[in-house]
Amino acid sequence: MSRIKVTVVGAGNVGGSIAQRLAEKNWYDIVLVDIVEGLPQGKALDLVEAGPICAYDSAVTGTNHYEATKDSDVVVITSG
Repeated sequence: MSRIKVTVVGAGNVGGSIAQRLAEKNWYDIVLVDIVEGLPQGKALDLVEAGPICAYDSAVTGTNHYEATKDSDVVVITSG
């Protein structure tokens, strides 16, 4: 079964928390997008490294490029 692709726009505290909860469900592949260089990549790395400890293997990607959101099933906007 393929996973649902979820894009979270905004990798701040709210976006990072939503991405973490989605990753913990282990049903989703997550793309974190933010305009701040390095922020979504760092949050994504934190979530990937927490996976073995928290027993999930969701794919989490951080980027500054909206092209990575292509074919997303769900988009959550937390920026503001």
